[in-house]
Amino acid sequence: MKVVLSGYYGFDNTGDEAIVKSMIQHLRTFDPDIQIIVLSQNPSKTETDYGVSAVDRWNYKEIIRALKESDGLISGGGSLLQDATGPRSVLYYTGIMHMAKWLRKPVFIYAQGMGPIRKPIHQLLVRIALDRVTGISVRDKKSKELLERIGIRKSIDLFPDPVFGYDYKNVETDRHSQKPLIAVSIREWGDSEKLVEKLTEAFNTCLAKGYRLRFIPMHGESDEAFSNKVAQRLDQEVEVHPGHMSIDEKLHLLSEADLLIGMRLHSLIFAGVCSVPFVALSYDPKIDALADQLDFPVTVDINDPTWEASAITQEVERLYEDRLSQTEKLQERAATLSTRAKETAQVALQNLQHKK
Repeated sequence: MKVVLSGYYGFDNTGDEAIVKSMIQHLRTFDPDIQIIVLSQNPSKTETDYGVSAVDRWNYKEIIRALKESDGLISGGGSLLQDATGPRSVLYYTGIMHMAKWLRKPVFIYAQGMGPIRKPIHQLLVRIALDRVTGISVRDKKSKELLERIGIRKSIDLFPDPVFGYDYKNVETDRHSQKPLIAVSIREWGDSEKLVEKLTEAFNTCLAKGYRLRFIPMHGESDEAFSNKVAQRLDQEVEVHPGHMSIDEKLHLLSEADLLIGMRLHSLIFAGVCSVPFVALSYDPKIDALADQLDFPVTVDINDPTWEASAITQEVERLYEDRLSQTEKLQERAATLSTRAKETAQVALQNLQHKK
């Protein structure tokens, strides 16, 4: 079988790269001979990193050729169908789906996170596109509810984010040989100066209480720059790692931590993979949905101007004091999600094989 994967790939975003790598792992588990073509912003790097074929995601002649040669399109995972960043995502990803359908190819929606989709015209475009696909799966209940609310009539399956099933061989580390270590994954958002001010206050309190901090940027240079911006204001020296590190390198750095303070969605999913309890800082409904899946509370909503830095430090203290039971709870929940995440690939292949 030959499939085309469409998503936010080749942009140096660790979360999305972990998604496509996980999907490739899982698809090959169920079909070792599968041929995969990824639509990528950086085709040569994608081919080198994952051992697949790749084409320029903006070269429509190449995309059409790839779709013609394929047995179908897999769209996802990630948050592709949303208009929070403008209309471009909805137009692009529904457009790729329409190309596949015009070529009489089946389309499977792979564990996507949906929304927000605020504008009625974007809701209409999503409804038209998804009513024509072969199968739909989303990664959380809120995504399913959103699709049902905008009028999707097809059956919608629930599968966790593919990264929960990522094949990572965690090396046991002695987390408590030194001062307790907190991993940090933050991003710029909203009122940047106010966010820096509050994060600086929270992190300085953690440092004063004897914690070490390790910044792990998840989105290339942008998150690295923002991490450095905060780190430079702290009272003590902290670790800030490069944003271009590999997925496994970032997982290893996180696995050595006692706790994570995370804004990025996939930093929280990585915490689940590594069984590291986390303090969730929400800037988007997808963070709330993920925290609910793992049965960990959202500590602060960054969009609420009244949030206090002290909420972060209080949650750090609570989790650290109860870290053994919190780790066990996270291990149990993440193991269930891991098994379920891997099953998505089997369902995707069944949809593409049987409903052309």
